[in-house]
Amino acid sequence: MSSRPDLTLDFFHDVVCCWCFNISSRMRRLTSEFDLDIRHRTFVLQASPAEMRVRWGSPDEASQTILGHWDTCRAVSDQPELIDVDAMRQADFDYPHGYTAALACKAAEVLGGQELHWTLFDRIQLAHLSEARNIADPAELTQLAQDVGLDPDQFALAMTDPAIARDVEADRQHARALQVRAIPALVVRETGTRLVNGPLDDLRAQIRAAIHLNPN
Repeated sequence: MSSRPDLTLDFFHDVVCCWCFNISSRMRRLTSEFDLDIRHRTFVLQASPAEMRVRWGSPDEASQTILGHWDTCRAVSDQPELIDVDAMRQADFDYPHGYTAALACKAAEVLGGQELHWTLFDRIQLAHLSEARNIADPAELTQLAQDVGLDPDQFALAMTDPAIARDVEADRQHARALQVRAIPALVVRETGTRLVNGPLDDLRAQIRAAIHLNPN
């Protein structure tokens, strides 16, 4: 293996994004086939209940519209059994925003690097999409962090550190600099190529093409 990765990719995602769930599992598969350095970037679609109301209207309207997206996403998922639309429809809380979970992912990154960011991101997505848990609740996030091996007290303290909020903002600014406006987004640093979200075979072909353009 060369001293450098085949490619370095900035992966912009939000835990509430069902399409991010689909592509995350595919990218995990592809990192086992290629030497990819995945750099995780939070991209918060809405950062508060107020922003949810501005974007979607009432909580009921938000849930109805977003869960319609879930249906579409599940139809093309490699793991449709993990996307439980009915469970979220029956949840006794409003559809969550992604900001608090973004703080959680960045806290995991500070405590355990990029791989732990990804591990917690995937665990939070599973809690959101499959278990219908309220991932805007810091107590839920602390439990999920404990599930992946983080010390709950250390994690909870890290989440409230102002530096973590600055890290989330830095990712937002990085997205603006790259003109990322929608997620999931995978940007190849070496070439500026943006992978087009699609099935595993399509992503594999795009990665091979990007590697061909950037021989080590």
